[in-house]
Amino acid sequence: MDERVVKTDKLYRDRRGIIVRVTGYDRQTRWIIFMRPGYSHECCVPKWYFEKYFREVGKEG
Repeated sequence: MDERVVKTDKLYRDRRGIIVRVTGYDRQTRWIIFMRPGYSHECCVPKWYFEKYFREVGKEG
C-alpha cells in the first residue's frame, strides 16, 4: 500500500529565524507538515513555499 504522508523528523529554520520540526510530507497535496515550538497543532504549507522560506538547520547559507 502506498502511504500518502511520508514521515520524517528534521529541523528547519523559517524566515523569521524560528526553528521548526518537520514531521511529514503529504505526497498527494505536496504540503510540508511541521510543528512550531509552543504550538500544539500541526502546521502545513505548500512545498514551493517551504522551499523558498525555510532552510535546514546546519545547511543554511
